[in-house]
Amino acid sequence: MLDNNLKTQLKAYLERLTRPIQLVASLDDCDKAKEMQTLLNEIAELSDKISLSENNDPAVRKPSFAITSPGHDISLSFAGIPMGHEFTSLVLALLQAGGHPPKVDADVIEQIKNLDGDFLFETYISLTCQNCPEVVQSLNLMAVLNPRIKSVTIDGALFQQEVEQRQIMAVPTIYLNGQVFGQGRMSVEEILAKLDTGSVQRSAEKLDAKAPYDVLIVGGGPAGSAAAIYAARKGIRTGIVAERFGGQVLDTMSIENFVSVTETEGPKFAVALEQHVKAYDVDITNLQRAEKLTQQDGMTSIQLASGATLKAKAVILATGARWREVNVPGEKEYRNHGVAYCPHCDGPLFKGKRVAVIGGGNSGVEAAIDLAGIVSHVTLIEFAAELRADAVLQKKLHSLPNVTVITQAQTTEIHGDGQKVNGISYKDRVTEAVKHVELEGVFVQIGLVPNTEWLKGTLELSRHGEIIVDAKGQTSLPGVFAAGDVTTVPYKQIVIAVGEGAKAALGAFDHLIRS
Repeated sequence: MLDNNLKTQLKAYLERLTRPIQLVASLDDCDKAKEMQTLLNEIAELSDKISLSENNDPAVRKPSFAITSPGHDISLSFAGIPMGHEFTSLVLALLQAGGHPPKVDADVIEQIKNLDGDFLFETYISLTCQNCPEVVQSLNLMAVLNPRIKSVTIDGALFQQEVEQRQIMAVPTIYLNGQVFGQGRMSVEEILAKLDTGSVQRSAEKLDAKAPYDVLIVGGGPAGSAAAIYAARKGIRTGIVAERFGGQVLDTMSIENFVSVTETEGPKFAVALEQHVKAYDVDITNLQRAEKLTQQDGMTSIQLASGATLKAKAVILATGARWREVNVPGEKEYRNHGVAYCPHCDGPLFKGKRVAVIGGGNSGVEAAIDLAGIVSHVTLIEFAAELRADAVLQKKLHSLPNVTVITQAQTTEIHGDGQKVNGISYKDRVTEAVKHVELEGVFVQIGLVPNTEWLKGTLELSRHGEIIVDAKGQTSLPGVFAAGDVTTVPYKQIVIAVGEGAKAALGAFDHLIRS
């Protein structure tokens, strides 16, 4: 199972174990059970602190294995072979069960230990899912720290009957005590916030007590991170408040166009952003949504959904934008599994495949043109009777031999096989007939929605809801700047957002020294 390179790396990690751990296998006669047995034997051979035993309990999923430590009540198991993206989850589970301290804040550890209740988490994952590991690692950590928490990670491909019975169409899907708890990427802090209902009030009280900042950044994506770094480097009191640190980058499968980084994945890029910000004296507040902006006596206040209020002499708004959705069955289920929103980022992943583009405006036609040079065939679907893109773009589109344009078409459903997209259905708005197209990918290009609903009536927005900014990132309010996808700056790209974040921070600093 493990090549020599992986064995060498894993052996080095296992030297950090401070107490014995036990692997308990529950196996049957299938081929995957034999692979699991091989993997467990190889792991056990790498450390004298690891022992291996078997469990013949018929009630336990097979094949699966548990990781525990003698004398410690740990209930953590994998119903599947944790390779691919989940290999890191396996390594961390071994280390944490073996006493190696986790890299999380002390207050998070204390919050996990103090959870009151019995929690059985069952997490259905795919070994190719990039969003699953964070959920698995968070729940495994909780199972190590709190004996009343049980975590089971289930490979959906290996337990198809369960997947069908529970009608699971997206990963990760988390069940808590037999009921759906959540879907999609979740950090340990997000999980705790859902479990510990009193944490919101405690957090609000702490936030209210914070002293005003020189610069407060609202948003933790590329623009917000760059702004925080540039502000902190000026030696001023800097804070950042974000609903989800990393922002939309967390949902991006592959990044291949950020200058100097040949290739990376969105979650890895988001982690790098956060680590870079933490290298400076920046006060980070995560999992907090901004709801209101007010100004008084030269100070700007940001009221949060938790009820807390943060104040600053200057504020940088970097709340980003979200892709406008078509809101049809299958869209959410297959996001990042065939449903994509960024042709620049994800287009190369569909080389040689058939894709559809939903949307006939400039962005949709540009996407179709770009994709036509990569994929085998593009089907562009437009709701209206005519494309809305500029004439020059339409001329180029119609010149391409591998593009089919369908107008007067209403997308009704995106189809898949449980793992990835395999087709799309649309209704002909003239004949009312429902038609089906077989393909491997769907790019939704019906525009972006800036996250500015909470700012309406406060500062000047464009007709599209974007924050209007000048060359220095200044908004219509003194001392309030903005950067990234939430603004009127064209071309919504990570590299542009980073530059705009830096510019807004410099603009805010210039405002502070002049006022």
